[in-house]
Amino acid sequence: MRKLNSAVERFALRHPNFGISNLMLYIVIGNAAAFFLLRMTRGLAIQFLWFDWGQVLHGQLWRLVTFIFVPETTQIFSLLLSLYFTYFIGSMLEREWGTPKFNLYYLSGVVLTILTGVISHYAFGDGVLMGTYYVGMSMFLAFAALYPDAQLLLMYILPVKAKWLAWVDLALFGADIVASLLSRDWLQALLPVIALLNFLIFFWCDIMDGLDRRRGYARHQNSHQTIQFKSAVRKQRKKEAQQGYRHKCSVCGRTDTDFPDLEFRYCSRCAGYHCFCQDHIFNHEHFKE
Repeated sequence: MRKLNSAVERFALRHPNFGISNLMLYIVIGNAAAFFLLRMTRGLAIQFLWFDWGQVLHGQLWRLVTFIFVPETTQIFSLLLSLYFTYFIGSMLEREWGTPKFNLYYLSGVVLTILTGVISHYAFGDGVLMGTYYVGMSMFLAFAALYPDAQLLLMYILPVKAKWLAWVDLALFGADIVASLLSRDWLQALLPVIALLNFLIFFWCDIMDGLDRRRGYARHQNSHQTIQFKSAVRKQRKKEAQQGYRHKCSVCGRTDTDFPDLEFRYCSRCAGYHCFCQDHIFNHEHFKE
C-alpha cells in the first residue's frame, strides 16, 4: 500500500499538467443536466445513462462516463444541497492537493467502481451502476482526514467538526455493507469496500504515520523515565500537606514553614534531590550514591 501511495505522489509531481482543472464544476453541471433530463422525460431517459457492461459491449460506450452524472435524488432542493456540498468538498481537496492528485483520486474511484461493475456482471449477473454515491462519500473522508477540525453544519443547522461526521460516514459504509450482504446484493456490498480501498491508497502512509506517533507517545507516557507533571504536582502538594513544610535543609533541619524568610536551594552536585538553606548550600558535604 505504501508503494501505491508513493507512486501516486510521484505521478502527481512529475505530471503537473495532468487532469482537468476545477473538475467538480463539470461534475456538478453534468449532474444538474442529468437531473433536468430526468424530470423532462419522467425518468425514461435516465436508464440510458446508467453503467451497464452488457450494453457497453453492444457499443453504448457513453455509459462508461454518463453514469457519473446520474443524480442521487429526485428532489430539487436535496439536489442543490448535494451539488453545493460536492463542489465545496472537491474544490477544497483540489486546492490542498493540486489538480493532478485530486483528479487521480476521483478518477481512480470511478475506474475502481467500473471494474467492480464489470466483475459483478460476470460473477453475479448484476453490473448496473447508477451514479457514484460511494466515490462522493470517500471524497468526504479525504476532506475530513485533511481538515479534521473544520466546522460543518449537521442537518444544515448544528455545527459539527468534520472528524466526527467522518465517523458517521464510516458507520454508513458499514451499515450499507451489512445490509447488502444480508440481502445478497453483492454489487452493492462491494461498492463501499472499493471506495474505502481508494481512500486507503491515498491515505495509507498518513494513517500509518499517525498510528506510529500514537504508539510512540503511549510508550513515552508509560516510560519510567517520563515525569508525569500533573501527577507529580499532586503528589508534592499532598506530601507538603502531610509533613507541614515544602523545603527542609538537609544539614540543619530548618524548614520554610518555621523560617519563611530563609532561602532554600537544591545542590546539583549531590546524588538525588537534597535541599539546603542559604547558610549551607555552599557549605556542606555532598551526598553520594
